[in-house]
Amino acid sequence: MTVEPSRLPPQVQERLLRLQQLQQTLQNVLVQKQQLELELTELEQALSEVEKLSEDAVIYKSIGTLLVKRDKAKVINDLNERKELLNMRISVLGKQEERLRGQVKELQEKIQQDLRPMSPS
Repeated sequence: MTVEPSRLPPQVQERLLRLQQLQQTLQNVLVQKQQLELELTELEQALSEVEKLSEDAVIYKSIGTLLVKRDKAKVINDLNERKELLNMRISVLGKQEERLRGQVKELQEKIQQDLRPMSPS
């Protein structure tokens, strides 16, 4: 037997709403983290390929709708800076993910405790 949400005490209804919000936020963080990890993988592949090129190789960088000629050292420097930034952002999102998972778990436990007395014996 399930309890109708409208028959739940206001405190439990608020906790359920908060749980839904936390789960949505967690989902958003996971999507962002996954996108950044994919970008990082692509960047690392590009960096690996650029490093294999000779020093006098012609490299073009896409800037909007233009391709601009760049020297190898500048491209490697730009890629390494972007890699560092991505790693930092992924780390921050990882910490945020951990914190949200802890909050979700804690709230789920509180809701379960709130609902125990309501369960039929």
